[in-house]
Amino acid sequence: MTNLILAAVAALAVGLIIGLLIGRSSQSSTLRQRRAEQQTEELRNEYTRYQAQVNEHFMESAHLLRRFNDAFRDVNQHMARGANRLASDDEWLEELEQESSRARLTGAKGEDGEAAEPPRDYAPKKDPAEKGTLDEGYGLTDEEKAKARA
Repeated sequence: MTNLILAAVAALAVGLIIGLLIGRSSQSSTLRQRRAEQQTEELRNEYTRYQAQVNEHFMESAHLLRRFNDAFRDVNQHMARGANRLASDDEWLEELEQESSRARLTGAKGEDGEAAEPPRDYAPKKDPAEKGTLDEGYGLTDEEKAKARA
């Protein structure tokens, strides 16, 4: 009978130890889970704050741009009213007309007196037998040309 009591006490002690180990391991996993949930919640809150700051920034930027556009429009209207009031349109139009007729009479010559020519997308040749800029040997010495052929 004492053996039976000793076996029961030993089984109880082993059961308690196993129960404590299982309880602690489950507590640590729930503790880890709670920590992960807290971190997730903190990240959500931080993200929400960031979104609110971005929205506030763009709303303020839109408001400032609207004010800037209004001020620009006001300045533009002021300049137009001043130009209408202060400048004589007849004189300006007459001067513009004279300038355009002078340009037609001179044949659209440049400042140096030569006829204006559209820009070229290549370098002009001085001699028709000369190699052009698109030639493979353009700008190379005879030695460099020989090396390139070899």
